Amino acid sequence: MRTRLFLKSERGTANHGWLQANFSFSFGNYYNPDSVQFGMLRVLNDDTIDAGRGFGDHPHDNMEIITIPLEGGLTHRDSLGNEATVSFGEVQVMSAGTGVQHSEMNASKNDRAKTLQIWIFPERQNVEPRYDQKGFDLESNRNTLVNVVSPQDKNDGNALWIHQQAFLYLGVYDAGQAIEYDLKIPGNGVYIFLIEGELEIDGQVINERDAFGAVDFDILPISTRTPAKILIIEVPMQFNE
Repeated sequence: MRTRLFLKSERGTANHGWLQANFSFSFGNYYNPDSVQFGMLRVLNDDTIDAGRGFGDHPHDNMEIITIPLEGGLTHRDSLGNEATVSFGEVQVMSAGTGVQHSEMNASKNDRAKTLQIWIFPERQNVEPRYDQKGFDLESNRNTLVNVVSPQDKNDGNALWIHQQAFLYLGVYDAGQAIEYDLKIPGNGVYIFLIEGELEIDGQVINERDAFGAVDFDILPISTRTPAKILIIEVPMQFNE
C-alpha cells in the first residue's frame, strides 16, 4: 500500500471577505505542483460563505460537481431550469457535461453557510448536463459508512450517481470504532477527508480537516480516536484510455 498524508495546514487559502476558502488541491490563484489532484479527484474546497452571499452565475463543462453542506444551505439555480435549496443533511450533484451555467448562494440572510465542493473528472466527455440532490440520515446510520454517490452503472437507487467510477461515503462515528474500507474497484485510490474528530490510519494520526490518500490496497483499516465525521472518496487514479 502507498499512502500520503495531506495536512490541513498545507492547504491553500483565500479570503474574499464574504468567502473564506480552503483548497485541498490547486485552485484559482493557488497552485501547488504536489497537490494538483488525486487521481480523478480534481477539487475539494472547504468554504465558509457569508449570509446572503455566494457564487453568481458562472459556467462549467465536463466535470462532475458535488456539494455537501456542513452548516446551513445553498440556493442553486442553473440554465437547465433547476432551482432548489440544498441544506445540511443533503448532497447535491451536477454533471456539467456539454455545459451549464449555475449560481450557488447562501440561502440564509442571517447565518453563514459551510460547504464542501468536490469536482471529479467524468469518464465520458460531453454528456447531457443534469442536476440532482438527496437527503441522507447519517445520525440514524451512526457508526456506518453511508454511500451518497456512486457510478451510474453501479447505483442501487439509494445514492446519487455520477459519470465516473467513483464512490463517496459519509459517516458519523463514536470514539473507539473500527472501520474497514473495502475497495470497490481494483486499481482505484481512496482519499479520506476528516471533517471532524481524530482518526488513526496505517499508524498515522489524522486530525480534523487533514486528509489521507491510499492506493494499492484491498482493505483499509481505520479507527476513530474521538467522535468523528468522515468523508471517503474512492476514484480511479488514471483517465480511461
